Amino acid sequence: MRAIRTGATPSTLEALEVTELDEAAAPGPGEITVDLKASSLNYHDYAVVKGMIPTAQGRIPMSDGAGVVTAVGDGVGEFAVGDHVVSTFFPDWLDGGPPSSAFTRVPGDGIDGYARDAVTAPPHWFTRAPQGYSHAEAATLTCAGLTAWRALFVDYALKPGDTVLVQGTGGVSIFALQFAKAAGATVIATSSSDEKLQRVEAMGADHLINYKDVEAWGPKALEITGGRGVDCVVEIGGAGTLDQSMLATRVGGHIALIGVLAGFAGPVQTAVLFSKNLTVQGLTVGSRRMQQDMIAAIEANGIKPVISDTFTLEDLAEAFRHQESGGHFGKITIEI
Repeated sequence: MRAIRTGATPSTLEALEVTELDEAAAPGPGEITVDLKASSLNYHDYAVVKGMIPTAQGRIPMSDGAGVVTAVGDGVGEFAVGDHVVSTFFPDWLDGGPPSSAFTRVPGDGIDGYARDAVTAPPHWFTRAPQGYSHAEAATLTCAGLTAWRALFVDYALKPGDTVLVQGTGGVSIFALQFAKAAGATVIATSSSDEKLQRVEAMGADHLINYKDVEAWGPKALEITGGRGVDCVVEIGGAGTLDQSMLATRVGGHIALIGVLAGFAGPVQTAVLFSKNLTVQGLTVGSRRMQQDMIAAIEANGIKPVISDTFTLEDLAEAFRHQESGGHFGKITIEI
């Protein structure tokens, strides 16, 4: 079967190579075989293939995988042949708080991922996919969808009437917009592109800020909310945007610190942090139980992901170059 492997240490896009592997092993007791049909790109995957996250040479990348169960081992009752499934980001984190091993065994990073035709694994590495979803749509949920879900409904208890600020138009931010609107929240969206802001407005964003035109977008968000501030910020920028997020947030508000797109480290206005009694919660995706809850909510509300572009498995490097360009809106998916 086909697979993509990193061909150098540290990894580079140029060194990604298509290889042939033995067919996936027949499932043993307590295992399933999944014929993989789709994956999707995340910043984490990009960091792996660009060598920003050290991994073993020859690693199969991609944390997201969706497909069809083709074989079931003895003792498996949750899935049957023909079921559509989607991978979990942390195979060892089933429920509750993260286990100590959770962050060392992420597919595509600590262990081989889903840039391949098939995989045999324990069934708890997957959940069922939402009813009516294509494989590509399901593959967007593993990392981006669940990150947005946890930010709004696990670490923070979003409720109707709250105001949420989302940054940019990548996968996490678009999911956060969709989830927040489904919950009856007001959404302020930021982007450097007026065209993309028009698109998020069409999706339901209530207020728009072009941060290229309005560099002090934190005070602008404060102004939009009548001086109160937003209840929750989905913070994907990191050090480069955190200060503006703190200025935008209400007293006692919540900042879900997800990404590092605008910097890995930098000074923090601690006076603003404690004077406003803010909660800044770092998070990395979530558990299998969270994913199951998210999928139930998706089905109840008819939410569909936004897919920007689709590439073939052989063109994975080109897909990452497209991600680098920043031209996408929503998720970039891979057809396997």
